[in-house]
Amino acid sequence: MRDEKLLAREVIRLCFYLPHDHPDIASGVSLALDSYMRAVDEASEMINEAFVDDDEGGPLSAERWNEVRQRLRPERHWRFADDYSEAYAQRVEKRRYETQIFLGGEEGNGYSFCYRARIPWRSPELTQVSVLTATLPTEYLEAHGPTSVAGLAHALASQLRFATGHAGLSLQLHWPSHSTDDALRAAAFRHPGFDLRPTWQWEEDVGLHVDGVHWLNFFAPPVLEKLGGVRGLEERLRSPGVTVQELVDGRVVVTLGEWPEAGDLHQGQTLPAYRELAHVLEPLLEPLHKASPVTWMAAGNSSLRFTEDEALRWWRRFLD
Repeated sequence: MRDEKLLAREVIRLCFYLPHDHPDIASGVSLALDSYMRAVDEASEMINEAFVDDDEGGPLSAERWNEVRQRLRPERHWRFADDYSEAYAQRVEKRRYETQIFLGGEEGNGYSFCYRARIPWRSPELTQVSVLTATLPTEYLEAHGPTSVAGLAHALASQLRFATGHAGLSLQLHWPSHSTDDALRAAAFRHPGFDLRPTWQWEEDVGLHVDGVHWLNFFAPPVLEKLGGVRGLEERLRSPGVTVQELVDGRVVVTLGEWPEAGDLHQGQTLPAYRELAHVLEPLLEPLHKASPVTWMAAGNSSLRFTEDEALRWWRRFLD
C-alpha cells in the first residue's frame, strides 16, 4: 500500500495582531489561552505537545504546562533587544520573535494555539507586531455551530490589545506542494473564502495593515479611524447578512454572514460581501506588488509553490 501524506486540512483560523511588547500583553494572552482550552474542553486530549521559544518541544505534561505559564507571566525577567548580547541578538533576530508558545498535537488534527511576541526594541518599527493564532478543525464548527466559534473569537478579542484580527476558513498546509499537485493549487483559487496566510510567513510584519478579508473581521484604533469608524463602515457595507457591531474600547467586528463561506467560482459563488469589504479595506491591505519582499516570500515560501504572478492573483482575488 502506497504511503499517503496529509497535504492540507480545512480549519477555522483565529488570528490577532498585537502592536505591543510581551509584558504589555502577556496577561491577556494567558487569559486567551484559558478561553481556547475551555472551548475545546472535550477535545483537549488532541492538544498534547508544547514548544517554548526555539526548543525541540515535548509532551504537554504538568511540568511543561508550568513552563508555558511562566513564559506568560508579564513580570518575568525581560530586556529590550537593544541590551542583548551580540550573540543572543543574532539568535533572536534570526528566529524573528522574543517569546514563542506553540501548543498542538498530532499533525492534521486541526487544533493549535500559537503566540509570538515581537522583538522588543526601545523604538519599535511600526511594521512589527506580536501575533496570536489559534485553529479549530471544521468538524468543530459543524458540531458546535457558528455561534460557538464566534463566541470564542469574541472572547479572545476581549482579552487582547489588538490592532486587527479575524476568524474564518483557512487551508492549513502540511507538506510542500509538488508539480503533480495542481488540483490543490486550483482548489485554492476556486474557493476564495479559504485563507492561505499561514503559508505566506512573516506575519509579524503586518503592522497596522490588514491581512485580507475573512468571515469575522476585528478592527481597533488607529486602524478603525482610517476606515471611517463604525459609521463609515456601516454606510459602505450594504450586502445582505453583513453586520457591523461595536465592541468595548472603541473597537468593532464586521461579520460577513451567519457562517464562514468558502465560495465556489465554478458555481458562481463569488462571495459579494467579501468583495465589498475588500474594496473598503483596499487602502489598508498589506502592500503586495511584484518584486516586493512580501510577494517574494509569498511565492518562494508558500507550500503551494506559487509563482509571483500567482501570489498576486490570489492576493487580489476579491479586488479584480
